[in-house]
Amino acid sequence: MLIFHSAEELQKNLSSTFLSLGLVPTMGALHLGHLSLIEKAIKENTKVVISIYVNPTQFNRPLDLKKYPKNIEKDFEILRPFKKHLILYIPDHKDIYPKGIQRKKYDFGSLSQHMEGKVRPGHFDGVATVIEALFKKIKPNKAYFGEKDFQQLQIIRSLGEKLNLGIEIIACPLIRSNNGLALSSRNSLLSNKQREAATIIYETFNLINTKASVWSIKKMKLFFKSKVEANEGFKLEYFCIADPCDLIPVTYLDSKKNYRIFIAVFAGKTRLIDNVKLVRM
Repeated sequence: MLIFHSAEELQKNLSSTFLSLGLVPTMGALHLGHLSLIEKAIKENTKVVISIYVNPTQFNRPLDLKKYPKNIEKDFEILRPFKKHLILYIPDHKDIYPKGIQRKKYDFGSLSQHMEGKVRPGHFDGVATVIEALFKKIKPNKAYFGEKDFQQLQIIRSLGEKLNLGIEIIACPLIRSNNGLALSSRNSLLSNKQREAATIIYETFNLINTKASVWSIKKMKLFFKSKVEANEGFKLEYFCIADPCDLIPVTYLDSKKNYRIFIAVFAGKTRLIDNVKLVRM
């Protein structure tokens, strides 16, 4: 597996004969969710670049950045079975931010104004800054992102349109563990008790979907909050139902439209986000 620490070195070693180059941006601490992106990218491209870079400009709290899980040796082991297909890009800060670590400013309209954008000011500017850098440095044909971070996915689609680089943004399904917990690098920060209790999130999504045709959004939120916060140390940060296209939260449901449920929950000090399609049975 080729490993590069600068985009200049990487570009020198990329073959011009590649029919298609895929990109899977990650912050490391790889899990089965990442592997689903990688496997899809391998099927659809001649070669795939996996970037591992913990981007400081998308963190709002210094403690979150400090605590973000890192295990590069484990990441190498996870990637080893795919080594003949992969190029690993592990840049330092200077390679991504040659003029100093600073996020750019973007206008994504309603896509960045609610949910994560509301509670984490500047977060999506930081995400877009690093993705723009990766897109321009690596120049992939396709880039792969999971629906677990659905709001981020929509932001990156918008960024792709703004940059007009001809990069196809590929959305990949959210991957859950057997008990329904959405896979996330932050799950490693949960205690066994918290990990077991966090399964209530997906269980409650499913219960809400059985009642979505008769319950109001207010009742759905109160029900979700009561079920989740019945677990010690769990606290709901937000519960929103929004149009997946503009991500504007709604207060009532239009029978002709599709919606998704978006949540953020603290399990102790670990913050979990999740989303699911709202199904009116």
